[in-house]
Amino acid sequence: MQILIVLGSMLMMAAVAMGAFGAHALKGKMSADKQKVYETAVLYHIIHALGIIVIGLLGGQYPENGMIEAAGWLMVAGIVLFSGSLYVLSLKRARLLGPITPLGGLSFIAGWLLVALGVL
Repeated sequence: MQILIVLGSMLMMAAVAMGAFGAHALKGKMSADKQKVYETAVLYHIIHALGIIVIGLLGGQYPENGMIEAAGWLMVAGIVLFSGSLYVLSLKRARLLGPITPLGGLSFIAGWLLVALGVL
């Protein structure tokens, strides 16, 4: 589970960088709608990167339970699919990525469900 703690920490670092980039470098360069999409990407990125760290720590308490580790990897997938697609959608006209965003949301939902089930 050490890998999830390290990965979650690196994803948090990236989330902070993306937030700073959006607040400073992109300020005034995108529409209000696109800015909101970007901010949503950062918010979910931060929340779920912290979740990955917590899951890594929980994994030490429940080492025999594969659901906890699977939850961590679902969160990683969720960040890539959900936040990643929203970052691209807010910066580019890549409409093809729109259907990918809900897959990331489903990854988050499944990950949190596995955390709950794994702890039970």
